[in-house]
Amino acid sequence: MAFPTTNSQEELPAVNQILQSCGQAPVTTLDQTNPEVAIAYQTLLEVSREVQAEGWTFNKELNFEFVPNTDNEILIAANIIQLDLSDNAANVEYKAVRRNGKLYDPVHHTYKWTGFSKVVCDVLWLFDWVDLPQPIKDFITARAAAIVSTRIVGDTNQFQMLQQKEAYCRAMAMEYECNQGDYTYFGHAGDTNSYISYQPYKVLLR
Repeated sequence: MAFPTTNSQEELPAVNQILQSCGQAPVTTLDQTNPEVAIAYQTLLEVSREVQAEGWTFNKELNFEFVPNTDNEILIAANIIQLDLSDNAANVEYKAVRRNGKLYDPVHHTYKWTGFSKVVCDVLWLFDWVDLPQPIKDFITARAAAIVSTRIVGDTNQFQMLQQKEAYCRAMAMEYECNQGDYTYFGHAGDTNSYISYQPYKVLLR
């Protein structure tokens, strides 16, 4: 399963918002030969990845099933930011990390998942800009604008003003996350996550 990770036409309004926040003129295309546009665009991509890497309701998928190929290996899509074996008894003796574009088991030192019809993991996806919720887009844009301000302007007052906007947008993003996640003291509600009580056998594994 794979998703696109860029869409310049959708990202153009965000880049223009960044440029205007820094006192620069808006553009009609994402011309990478323009240094200011290139900085704004690359910063937007960097911040988008950083923010999504925090893990939000919209891009976190628990208990996602990977099926080994004919070589008993599992190839990892480039748009997966993070993955880990899901918490269940079947995975106690195994671990999983990304290595060379594949799912690797550092416990048994192998890429081979022989005997597994499927491997269940918790995944963080990197989504295309067009698929991001609006509060997350606003937060990413505001953070990118503050960073770009330091890179191409260097005005302390402007940076402080943009930081205030960033803080406000993050608060709105967290409000959205709390509403979407239906969080409780025990984690997520429903099947998205479950509270896992103390398990004595894990102490014995140390």
